[in-house]
Amino acid sequence: MPAVSDAVWSAQGTTPDAIEAALRELLKERHTENGGYVAARVLNMVTFVDSQWSGEIANRLRGVGRYHASRTIVLSYDPARERLDAHASVAAAGDPQPGELALLRETVVVEIGEHHLDDLVTIVDPLVVSDMPTLLWSPHGHPEEVDALLELAQAVLLDSIDEPECREALARAETLTRSAYVVDLAWLRSMPWRERIAGTFDPPGMRPELAKLAALTVRHHPDSTVAGMLLLGWLASRLGWQVSPMVGHEGALEGNAHADPQNIALRLEPDPKQEVRGLQGLTLRTASGLQLSLDRAPGGLRAHRIRAKDDEHEWTILGASRGESGVLGEGIRQALLRDPTYAPALRAAKAMLP
Repeated sequence: MPAVSDAVWSAQGTTPDAIEAALRELLKERHTENGGYVAARVLNMVTFVDSQWSGEIANRLRGVGRYHASRTIVLSYDPARERLDAHASVAAAGDPQPGELALLRETVVVEIGEHHLDDLVTIVDPLVVSDMPTLLWSPHGHPEEVDALLELAQAVLLDSIDEPECREALARAETLTRSAYVVDLAWLRSMPWRERIAGTFDPPGMRPELAKLAALTVRHHPDSTVAGMLLLGWLASRLGWQVSPMVGHEGALEGNAHADPQNIALRLEPDPKQEVRGLQGLTLRTASGLQLSLDRAPGGLRAHRIRAKDDEHEWTILGASRGESGVLGEGIRQALLRDPTYAPALRAAKAMLP
């Protein structure tokens, strides 16, 4: 819901302490105006963005709805900037009636330049709310700046698909896991696929088929090999497969995983017709003849299952995709949670790199 009640402040040539004092004053003004206004106190979010794309990032953050951070600190970077300027707002989604409460969410945009980069921690530290976890996000790269700010953060948001090379993407993600909890949007986009695979084998009568997996093909956007690798890594880590490097073959990646008593043939296949980054589909087959395919389709995922010659079904799993706003919102929410399956999947994916 768009904010309908907000207070704003701005200053040129300011300081971090002055910005923090202005935020406190804005909160005080809101509460004095109506005692039902209370500051949200769940999550800090520090975002480092290139200034020319700050509008795009603001639009993306507005789309996350109720998952918006309590206090968002945007470092808008322009190398040529000399002066530290800032503007802040404190907004609520509505005016509280007597006996009601309305959460206030704070946003501060700090405009910085090249010579401010050595002082990032000094600039940001006074602005994060103490005793509240901090999520760090740099959607345009800038790994040096992310590393500099890691001491203030407990979680890092990234999108491995943004890295041009799969190897660099997985290596960067693994490096960050040593310092903070990593929330990877490429991983979150695969959640509907992982849920459907797990759901297929959840019934007790289907669980023995897991030990009979014989082949798995994953289809993906040409620039999203990392998404396919993470999905394979998830299965390998959850099922205890022994994996080895895959090899290139006719534009795809092929390899084998070993699970007693048989090998599983693995294939990552780019789909040049797919326009949306991420996964396009997958097909798995078991030694007993079960075959399951999942593919993107209007409204969700199209499932096709063959269990026997006369047992074939096809259906649509509605609502599987949450869209990019939904994925980003889930990424912010995940900063407050802990997914124990990502790091093992990441390690397995790295072991399968050619």
